[in-house]
Amino acid sequence: MARINLDTIKKLNKDRNTVHTPVVATYTVFDTVDGEHYVQIDTYGKNDREIPGKASQSIQFDRVSAKFLVDLLKKEFNL
Repeated sequence: MARINLDTIKKLNKDRNTVHTPVVATYTVFDTVDGEHYVQIDTYGKNDREIPGKASQSIQFDRVSAKFLVDLLKKEFNL
């Protein structure tokens, strides 16, 4: 599980990159008891994994990190 915030996300330039195989993903929207709003994205990996249907990665965004991601996507994809 991972919660992204502005203190934990940094740009990294890599020498080699590969395009990954598409996998199933879902998202959940929820509020905490203290009123914080979150969006969580879960990925499930390939169908031939040891436990099919089990989430392999969950990433949570709060309002601040979601705004950062939206701004980044707009910039990088010239949206």
